[in-house]
Order: sequence, then C-alpha cells, then structure tokens
Amino acid sequence: MTNAAAEERKRSPLDAVHRRLRAKMGPFAGWEMPIEYAGTLSEHRAVREAVGVFDLSHLGKVEVQGSGARAVLQHALSADLDRLAAPGAAQYTLCLTDDGTIVDDLIVYRTAEGYLLVPNAANWPKVAEAVRASARTLEGSEAGDVEVVPRPDVAVLAVQGPRAPELLSGLFPAEVASLEYMHAVPVSHAGESLRLARTGYTGERGYELLVPGEVAPELWRELFERGAPLGVVPVGLGGRDTLRLEMGYALHGNDISTDTDPFEARLGWAVAMDKGDFRGREALRARKEAGPKRLLVGLSATDRLIPRHGMTVLDRERPVGEVTSGTFSPTLRHGIALAYVLPEVAAKDTELQVDVRGKRGGARVTRPPFVAASPR
Repeated sequence: MTNAAAEERKRSPLDAVHRRLRAKMGPFAGWEMPIEYAGTLSEHRAVREAVGVFDLSHLGKVEVQGSGARAVLQHALSADLDRLAAPGAAQYTLCLTDDGTIVDDLIVYRTAEGYLLVPNAANWPKVAEAVRASARTLEGSEAGDVEVVPRPDVAVLAVQGPRAPELLSGLFPAEVASLEYMHAVPVSHAGESLRLARTGYTGERGYELLVPGEVAPELWRELFERGAPLGVVPVGLGGRDTLRLEMGYALHGNDISTDTDPFEARLGWAVAMDKGDFRGREALRARKEAGPKRLLVGLSATDRLIPRHGMTVLDRERPVGEVTSGTFSPTLRHGIALAYVLPEVAAKDTELQVDVRGKRGGARVTRPPFVAASPR
C-alpha cells in the first residue's frame, strides 16, 4: 500500500499515544488501529488475570432522537426496544436486510435524549441508512420526527478484566458500585461529560467509556497512572479477537454477514418475532419454518493443528462446513474455532476434522463459550 493510501485511513484520537507506545499498527475497517503492543498473548493473559485497556474509537456511534425514535428503531432492529425500561438500559440487537440476513450486530443504549447505537466500524453507515429507511417506511403513521446523527467525535475506551472495577472505582466510585450489566450512566470527569457503560466483548468484567475525542488521551494517561499497581496494560485488536473467540462471540465479516441469518448463527435470541413488524420479519419467518441449512458451532482442536478462517471442515472424507474464525487459545493452549457445518454434524461432542493446509486436524464440536465467563 502506498503512503498516500495509508494516510486515507481514519486515525483514532489516541493515534499519537499508540505510536509513542510503539504499537504495531495496521488497517482495520478503514482505520489505522493498534494490532498489538507488547504481544497478543501477554495482552490476552493480562485481561484474563488483571486489567487491560482497549482503544475502540473505530466503532460506530449513531444517535437517534425525536418523537418517532422508538417506533423507527423497533422497525429497523430485531430486538424489542420495549425491554429497555428506562434511560441507561442497553441491549444486543441485529440490523437485518429485507431478506432476513445480518447487516450488523450492535448495542443500543436508551438515553435521556433518545437512543445511542454502537455498530461495527465499517457498518455504521449501513445501519444509519437502515434506520432512515425504516423512518421512510413508517412515514405518515406512527413514526413522528426522527433525527439520525453520527458521532465520529466520540472516542471509546474499553476497560476489561477482573480488576477493571478496582481501576474505575478510583474515578467513578458510586457509579461503578451501582452500575448493572448491560446498562450505562452519564458521568463527569475533569469537567467533561462522559458515558460509562458496562457491557464487554471479552467475557471478563467490562466497562466502556464514551468520551469526547479531544479528552481521550488525557483520560488514557490517567487510567494507566492509576492502574499501574493493578497490572494494567494496553491491548490491541489482536487480543480483542482472541478474547472474544474464547467466548464464542461472533465477529461481523467472519461469522455473521449479509450471507447469514440469525437462526443459523444461533442468534435467534436477539430477534423478537412477536413484537410486530420489523425489517426482514417475514423472510425470517419463512427461514425459521424451513429450518437452517447450516449451523454455527464451536470447534475445539484435539491435536496441535490450529484452525483458521476459510479452512474446510470434514466428516471423514466428506466436506461438511467451513471455519469462519480460528485461533490458538492462550487460555486453553490449543486451537479453537467457530465454523458453519451441516446440521446433522452440529451436535455437541461430534468428532470432525479440519483441513489445515493439507493436513487433517481433529476437532470436537463444542458449544461456546470455550472459557467460562466472569460473573456479570
């Protein structure tokens, strides 16, 4: 890639911080982001054992406000927004195509002003357009006024690990003590308004700080000063990927996409079929009645070979699926993967094989998570 092409990538407000730390930088969803600092394995272990901080400023941030926000998002997204009983509540949901396949998975927060959507980096324009399309669909009925406002000025710092509450309690003691899982609360720090959320993508106790981009470097510095006695480390996207895969969490572009539907991806729990009309509902009804032609499963390697994205899964000599995400698990010390396979071989403990560059590696079907999650 030319230098000019590299300069076209978006840069995090923390870009200078990462470069001072000599992070290995790389392209990700149109951004230049840290892949690793001291090394993915050590960063992964730090999150499992102590605490790590991630720069997730590449994630999309889209505010949806106005009198019609609830009705429009009920149509645009798969989960039931009525379960967000009060400002601060959050839920995992999907944005679907009219054919019932997955545009993106995201977190939606109910706020005092409306809703905040946090989709994946490359997909926020598609999610924003889906919301606008639902507003057009409902126009003249219950939609009301809707304003869709991207917020690229907001940075996201994720603090994850068993000592994350201890670290953040030094900054927000009352909020950390009372904040429930899948909730967020406004907080103030150094005269700035922030949002503290408690969700996570690692399986450990996790928090996210949504902050104005201009103050993110100073907050990063303070987190590391306060966290030094706790063993805090910066963690890149490499560690984020191995951590999420140990939990069996789907990654858009690998495990879910517009080529997959929620039922084959085992995400039917994020779809409220009984809430009324929404994008893709009728197509999903037909897909559910027909039954999935493939299912997403976990694979736990039974030998030393490491499964990787795109490798073929076999039942003896018969191809039965394909790996969508695969890695070496730093916690388990062997290979793990997510793969789509035929339903008849998707039962737990089924013995399969993965073609690893011409060699057959044994793999047992497993229901994720591969590693026990921390208490919520």
